[in-house]
Amino acid sequence: MTTGDITHELVTLRDYWRYAISRFNAANLSYGHGTTTAGDDAAFLLLDSLDLPIDALDPFLDARLLPHERTLLAERIEARVTTRKPSAYLTGRSYIQGVRFHVDERVIVPRSHIGEILFSEYLSPEGSAYLPDPMSVETAVDICTGSGCLAVLAAQFFPNAEVDAVDLSADALEVAKLNVAEHTVGNQVTLHQGNLFAPLGKKKYDLIITNPPYVDHEAMDGFPAEFRAEPAMAFDGGVDGLDLVRQLLADAPKHLNPDGGMICEIGSGREILEEEYPHLDFLWLETAESQDAIFWISAETLGVKAKK
Repeated sequence: MTTGDITHELVTLRDYWRYAISRFNAANLSYGHGTTTAGDDAAFLLLDSLDLPIDALDPFLDARLLPHERTLLAERIEARVTTRKPSAYLTGRSYIQGVRFHVDERVIVPRSHIGEILFSEYLSPEGSAYLPDPMSVETAVDICTGSGCLAVLAAQFFPNAEVDAVDLSADALEVAKLNVAEHTVGNQVTLHQGNLFAPLGKKKYDLIITNPPYVDHEAMDGFPAEFRAEPAMAFDGGVDGLDLVRQLLADAPKHLNPDGGMICEIGSGREILEEEYPHLDFLWLETAESQDAIFWISAETLGVKAKK
């Protein structure tokens, strides 16, 4: 069936959603970029393409689409199946807790659980039991910032903070620049190109946020096409996935203020870390999808002592 046939036969959003699910299932697509099923991925692709709220499919299901909207949706459904690029690359947008960010093939599609942690901890009436008081944070850094999404969220949650954001990829920082401008946090966020803490000199922070590459080589070898469409360097954590996490643990004490701490996403390496660092008291944080993908560790635990 040609695009013309599709746009003639399919009229409502419900028609395109059903059609997309059928095509996605027949093509055996893979997910994991903010969606986990064909139905959810199809809903995201359609709603975001039409600039509709991505969590409000039902109210629009029976809306009749304009001719140019039908053509756009048919083309993007076809592109999702034939290119196997993540839907976020096709719409050019991704979301963390409902906050929209620009994305393209220069960056990994944002899906960090740290965003969920920030929202759940700081929007809780009781406040956070371990993260610093948001009004007291004067300096924060996002290491391996990618699209800049966590740096932007940090600027929003910590209104008094100067936020540095670091990435090794110059291409990724160009995307981060777009998101910093879009969210009007350029007065708080400064972008740096370099490896981990290297471009920051001796600066110290109240909070380190980091979602480094943490996928092991065996897992990368088994990636489906959707994940291979993303920059490999954004995944590559070495043989066991923890090369950069080890370096972060080694360097963080030199860049933390005494009352500070680091929140770090590591994927599935909890057992390895706890065996290698039995002297460190990792606080493992629970999210909707995991219980041990993120840890919090205080400056005190890392051996940072207050000045007398």
